[in-house]
Amino acid sequence: MKDDTAMNCPIVQSSDGITLVGGGPVTKAELALALRHAPRIVAADGGADSVLAAGLMPEAVVGDFDSISAVARAAIPLERQYVIEDQDTTDFDKALRSVDAAFVLALGCTGGQVDQGLAVLNGLVRYANRRCILVGSRDVIFHAPARMVLEMRLGDRFSLFPMAPVTGQSEGLQWPIGGIAFAPNGMIGTSNRVVARRVVLEMDQSGMLVILPRARLAAVLKAFLPTRQPAVS
Repeated sequence: MKDDTAMNCPIVQSSDGITLVGGGPVTKAELALALRHAPRIVAADGGADSVLAAGLMPEAVVGDFDSISAVARAAIPLERQYVIEDQDTTDFDKALRSVDAAFVLALGCTGGQVDQGLAVLNGLVRYANRRCILVGSRDVIFHAPARMVLEMRLGDRFSLFPMAPVTGQSEGLQWPIGGIAFAPNGMIGTSNRVVARRVVLEMDQSGMLVILPRARLAAVLKAFLPTRQPAVS
């Protein structure tokens, strides 16, 4: 077991994607979907139990180790256990800032406690450069870059939720966002609809979260990494 508080290098590095498993509920379908795109696994504290329950072994477990079971700690080699003694941040935060990858697919981060879920959304904005996509039972959630082009299906739900004051422009949505001043305590953009197969989103500031149907995960990855070869379904 390693105390990683003084490390300057990422714990796990990947030129492709990493699946990050948190301590919330994770279904077999969610895990199988993520691993098709990002087969390398990192667990955030108690997420290690979900990984082991699926018959897999994480490359690393990162957190303050207050939720991982004794059974999981005994099963995982000590050199893969990284303790970060920091009570000011969540295990998701600790794990996300400890990896360096083209993208991160995060599971078990949206269906548990409300306060933990809000902290994860905060982390998406704080570490926007990590290209992290939350994968839930129905949705994928990510921080909007300055500009992105998404291949969508007509009628798809396209929701926007500001975590800070932010404005932007859009093409291909039923209700364009140009001229709207979004704010977490003001105007939000939930349940917009796709009316063109090509949706363009441009944001003037950071702080906007995008929430799409989970079936559009491949489209989000293509928008972030247009030259990446798609995973085989």
